[in-house]
Amino acid sequence: MFAIDLPHARRLAFGLVLGQAAATAATALAALGIAGGHAALSALLGGGIATAGSLVMAGLVFGGKTLDPQRVLGTFYLGEAVKVAVVIGLFVAALKWMNVVPLAMFAGFAATFLVYWIALIGALPASGRVRPSA
Repeated sequence: MFAIDLPHARRLAFGLVLGQAAATAATALAALGIAGGHAALSALLGGGIATAGSLVMAGLVFGGKTLDPQRVLGTFYLGEAVKVAVVIGLFVAALKWMNVVPLAMFAGFAATFLVYWIALIGALPASGRVRPSA
């Protein structure tokens, strides 16, 4: 059984959100240079959708101070469910009511996943922050 250093996990989660926002901005700048303003706005929208989902999850999971393992696990499940609902809802709204460039929007969304996987890979070797629980 392992315990996770919660302050480190909180910093990692909110740092991930900031990284996703930066990747969204970079993707939008690339879309602006390649395809113009409409594509850039679509890339911002796609990346913003993923970033909003991650922010909601991080806020739900790390907003409280509970240390009860079952409550923490339940909060992770709830956070993931709410994140998926937010992402789906925002995609449906964007595709229904906005005139987007789909490729640019999905590129912005995909760029946030690159940040997620880089952060995950970067966190794995940091096993010095994971300690066996007593």
